[in-house]
Amino acid sequence: MPVTRYTVNRFIAGFANFLSTALSPLLMPTYGVFVTLWVSVLCILPYGTRVSVLLVCMGITCIVPLIFLNVLRHFKLIKDLHVDVREQRLVPYLFTAVCHFVGAYYLYYCHSPRWFVMFLVGSAITVLVMALINLRWKISAHMSGIGGLIALVYQIHVQGLSAFDVMWLLCLVIIVAGALGSARLALKRHDLWQVLAGVVVGFLCVSLTMRLLG
Repeated sequence: MPVTRYTVNRFIAGFANFLSTALSPLLMPTYGVFVTLWVSVLCILPYGTRVSVLLVCMGITCIVPLIFLNVLRHFKLIKDLHVDVREQRLVPYLFTAVCHFVGAYYLYYCHSPRWFVMFLVGSAITVLVMALINLRWKISAHMSGIGGLIALVYQIHVQGLSAFDVMWLLCLVIIVAGALGSARLALKRHDLWQVLAGVVVGFLCVSLTMRLLG
């Protein structure tokens, strides 16, 4: 069967949707906690402890906001779970930011290192900054999320917090961020400036919070 432009476009759209789902902004704090617990010096903690912390953080920063989004959709306060309509993003963003702060408090309660706590604080600040920007202009939440993940791996590297060399991981996350940005452009969810602004906001908020307060 000959490969047509329609077939290629369908493949690109399918792969772009897969990336957008696998790298959802709601999952980025969970990925960050996983990286921290398995790549940083905290990898010496017992396996059960790391899994418990990961699952609790996933529940607070991903599952609870997802349930909240479903409630909003049920009452027709948002069009869909992607919240593509800029005017409908404020309430979900504010609720998500609160969840991230709660996640940070949980890490603090568990006596986690300050820099680890500040990762989720920086993530919460990122969401608040996005909420403000979205009052006037649509910015990519996907790219803000992965920008924060880049910042986390970068800070673990430059602050000497890694259990082993993580330069390869930093390069991998940057490559994945490029693929995600391309996916958002291919799906026409954002333009180039919205994608670039997203990754810059995420990187700066998390990196500066971890550096200055961690």
